[in-house]
Amino acid sequence: MSEKETRESGGSPEASGVTASYIQELIRRKEEIEAQIKANYDVLESQKGIGMNEPLVDCEGYPRADVDLYQVRTARHNIVCLQNDHKAVMKQVEEALHQLHARDKEKQARDLAEAHREAMSHGLGQSQDLSPFQAFAIVNSISPGSPASIAGLQVDDKIVEFGSVNTQNFQSLQNIGTVVQHSEGKPLNVTVIRRGEKYQLRLVPTRWAGKGLLGCNIIPLQR
Repeated sequence: MSEKETRESGGSPEASGVTASYIQELIRRKEEIEAQIKANYDVLESQKGIGMNEPLVDCEGYPRADVDLYQVRTARHNIVCLQNDHKAVMKQVEEALHQLHARDKEKQARDLAEAHREAMSHGLGQSQDLSPFQAFAIVNSISPGSPASIAGLQVDDKIVEFGSVNTQNFQSLQNIGTVVQHSEGKPLNVTVIRRGEKYQLRLVPTRWAGKGLLGCNIIPLQR
């Protein structure tokens, strides 16, 4: 992705502030780049199934006559450039998500402090209800040998924090899915309530023999 494209899209997140629509635009670009990469690989496949590294000369050192050398070279060049663009976009997506979650956490902290002050001033004790340690989801199944099992998660664990997701910003399981998708191979702090006790776990979303990156099933709690 060029600097010109970034300027035309409305500037960097530092200049304009990260928004959900900005992240959606980055994801749209990522998908477009992936489609272009696939199209160029299809071109290589149409040329005798030649890949990125197969030689373009015959055993005698002459240019191969059985493939379109111009198409092959162009497709290979495009793939290299597009892969660099894809890497840059993925880095922007990750940075934007971190900024958005950080900003949400700051806002949640301010809102929580304000709610606590109001509750204390009115003597209503609402601060307890707005506690960030209120559970928003529960684990209802875990596969043996999965990343979730290795991290120490157990069935009936009530989740109060999953990475940057907590009861204040949780809207649906898609929130957890987004964090997991962008945290593959990276440790996530997970806080659960188990038989009335709070436990801090470190869960690393990882590809394993089963489906997904966690190996557990989580359902939202009715609130």
